[in-house]
Amino acid sequence: MEILYACCVGFLTACGVFLVLRERTFPVVLGLTLLSYAVNLFLFASGRLTEAAAPILGAGDSHTDPLPQALVLTAIVIGFAMTAFVVILAMRARADLGVDHVDGRLPDDTPGAQPTRQKDAKK
Repeated sequence: MEILYACCVGFLTACGVFLVLRERTFPVVLGLTLLSYAVNLFLFASGRLTEAAAPILGAGDSHTDPLPQALVLTAIVIGFAMTAFVVILAMRARADLGVDHVDGRLPDDTPGAQPTRQKDAKK
């Protein structure tokens, strides 16, 4: 069970890093989201994976650690707010620059070349 769980966390982390390194904004947002999911699963696993353990103290012989669960709950809320902020930031950059590349340039833009963006072409 632990090996499968660790492989899932590793796979989410690898996919998240791969997507963060893309040049468009939407895959970067998806990559950040996958990385936050991987961190949430890692934090949740730090409370030990136990079966049939009571989440409340005194309700059984063994219990689970509530601290990682509280941390994951907080991380979910913060991750949602971060995702909403990055999406709004990407939409604003797309509206201002006319492209959705992370650095604001098309790959064929070189210094001194003719403007390729719609805003620059109107000037």
